[in-house]
Amino acid sequence: MTAASAYILEDLRRMRRARNYFAWQSRLIRPHLGRRVIEIGCGIGNFTREILGCEKIVAVDSEPACVEIVAKEFPGVECFVRDIGRESIADLARFRPDSCLFINVLEHVENDRQAVCDAAELLAPGGSVIIFVPAFQSLFGPIDRHLGHYRRYAPRAIRELADAAGLRVARLHHVNAVGFLGWWANARIFRREAQSEVQIDVFDRWIVPVMSRVETVIRPPFGQSLLAVLRKE
Repeated sequence: MTAASAYILEDLRRMRRARNYFAWQSRLIRPHLGRRVIEIGCGIGNFTREILGCEKIVAVDSEPACVEIVAKEFPGVECFVRDIGRESIADLARFRPDSCLFINVLEHVENDRQAVCDAAELLAPGGSVIIFVPAFQSLFGPIDRHLGHYRRYAPRAIRELADAAGLRVARLHHVNAVGFLGWWANARIFRREAQSEVQIDVFDRWIVPVMSRVETVIRPPFGQSLLAVLRKE
């Protein structure tokens, strides 16, 4: 395992404690999710556990250690090691997915256009590619670099990915306005190189329960992340 992979794995382990955050993600994504799901970039299964009620789950990651963890923790999930954007995933079409997920993954993929096109090819008409990514390149800082991020995203970039893959943008909006401010402070003021467990705990326990309710009523004009639902027609 490379030093970068070890850093990412440790970050995933720290984030695992953020159960309210992953539940919030799930509430945002589940209405657009089908029954047969391919999760591309599953990590150690932090979001996988949120979709265990699906009829079929296929989990894919480029890091063998992550795939091993997911396979051991969730025996009913089919697991594969693939370097998305570089290695073919065409054989996964045999699972007949109706949804492909990229949850905080595309920013790690150098050729993100190829990754989205490959995912779209797995789907029949009516299927969805669901994307959750960090927003605003202006927030790019030390944590992004250490996590191996190539970029953060603007809505225009998501629309360009959709066009390249022949997908229609069904939903596209920012999520987590307070997280935007926290990430800005980490990147521009404190120059932090990692999220601390204290930060994660405070955010998850006190901020997420409030923000998740507020943002169901008022969609923020900015946020730490972007959620996109892209349909194949």
